[in-house]
Amino acid sequence: MDRWTGLLNVSLSKGSAGPFFKIAASLLLSPSKTLAVPSINAIFYRGDRVEGTGDPVIESLSDSKNLLDTILSKFQISAVNAWVVEASTYNGAFAVYREMIPTVNSRGEPKGYDPIGFPASSSIVSILSACVDQIQNQLSVNTLKESIPPASSPKTVILGFSKGGTVVNQLVTELAYLSTRHASNSLGTDLPQTSHCFMFPTSSESFLNSILEFHYIDVGLNCSGAYLTDKDIFRNLTNFIVKNDMYISFFLHGTPRQWCDPYRPWIRKEKDLMLDFLSEETCRSEGKLKVIERLYFGDKSPSLRMHFEIIDVINLT
Repeated sequence: MDRWTGLLNVSLSKGSAGPFFKIAASLLLSPSKTLAVPSINAIFYRGDRVEGTGDPVIESLSDSKNLLDTILSKFQISAVNAWVVEASTYNGAFAVYREMIPTVNSRGEPKGYDPIGFPASSSIVSILSACVDQIQNQLSVNTLKESIPPASSPKTVILGFSKGGTVVNQLVTELAYLSTRHASNSLGTDLPQTSHCFMFPTSSESFLNSILEFHYIDVGLNCSGAYLTDKDIFRNLTNFIVKNDMYISFFLHGTPRQWCDPYRPWIRKEKDLMLDFLSEETCRSEGKLKVIERLYFGDKSPSLRMHFEIIDVINLT
């Protein structure tokens, strides 16, 4: 199938002067050149900026359009829409996902993960909607009239690279929070009925319920918080997925750059603790929760290059 591929700048609020999110997208097109309904929306959250290294691998994998091709190549099916999300704000090199994680400081480091208001899930639903609006305007077609409800709704695969892992943590926290309450009006209403509702979930609740996989890709911070270490989050998550007959997989991908850093030993400690909690919960999950840990370049000394090269060699299955 053909694809629409390009870069978009979108705000969370219509008519807003910003801040704007820079989004790279590669979306399926039907034979009539309308946006087609995917089986999966793969959403990749980027980390801090790294520029001027002179390393061709790092430079290539720092380019959002190149990331789209790399992400799509990792899936065994072709019916995938790929989205690469950059933070709306950068403090120098530091990515600051403030709209999605309100507790972050000026360097984008979270003080914690608070699900109240569902900031990450509501933000990405608004962002994807704004992107589709812009693309449909460029295509100069009305996909609403031609859209046919699919047999099943698209699933979502979440990928967080480096500091982008903080957004993954926030989304996991929001999903686990659903088990502690009746998800209803507090999650907001769906977007207006358009073809959007076929292409991706259009409310926080439906978005969170669509998530099939969480991928942590060499995540790390210069402070604590790179991985979730609250046991109650994983217990609540298990309760929710068992009750709702969901299946979710966690993939922890890492390199010596993060997991073997002697100056930041908390990264590995947090990763190991999260892995232990997830492993415990798999026993309660009736086969509905899966966790996989993968180390890449384990025979090499830590380097910035391997931190990016993991994106190129990663195994998502």
